[in-house]
Amino acid sequence: MQYGYYIVLDFDGTVVKHRYPAVGEDIGAVPVLKKLIKNGHLLLLNTMRSRNSEGGDTLQPAIDWFADNDIPLFGINENPTQKEWTVSPKVYGNIYIDDGALGAPLKVDNSDAPPFIDWSVAAIYLMYHGCLTEQDVIELVQEGAINLEHIKKK
Repeated sequence: MQYGYYIVLDFDGTVVKHRYPAVGEDIGAVPVLKKLIKNGHLLLLNTMRSRNSEGGDTLQPAIDWFADNDIPLFGINENPTQKEWTVSPKVYGNIYIDDGALGAPLKVDNSDAPPFIDWSVAAIYLMYHGCLTEQDVIELVQEGAINLEHIKKK
């Protein structure tokens, strides 16, 4: 298994449903993110949420969501280590998970929310990239955290 990946995460539509400026409902990211942390990977939040000059803050509720779910963030809208080797503002990571990315595994439900990341499929992708083990995926299925029924070939 490859250890120590920087995994860059969007927030809305990626770890929760789109409900901006509120924090959206759970979409199943928590158990997968916890496995990534357990496997030694570092999570970087990369979001359009921000603190504005009029005192509005849509960033803190996203940061709080991670803290409330016991998911540590290595960086928020930055990768702290990249300052050592570049001045580029683009957040450096090995893997980017974003509902707006081409090829992102998306799903919809019966709510009015736009499509969001399907963490059952994302977990399989993460296993193929060496971020999760086969045992991690088995445990996620056994815990009911992910469901592989909808991705099996017919």
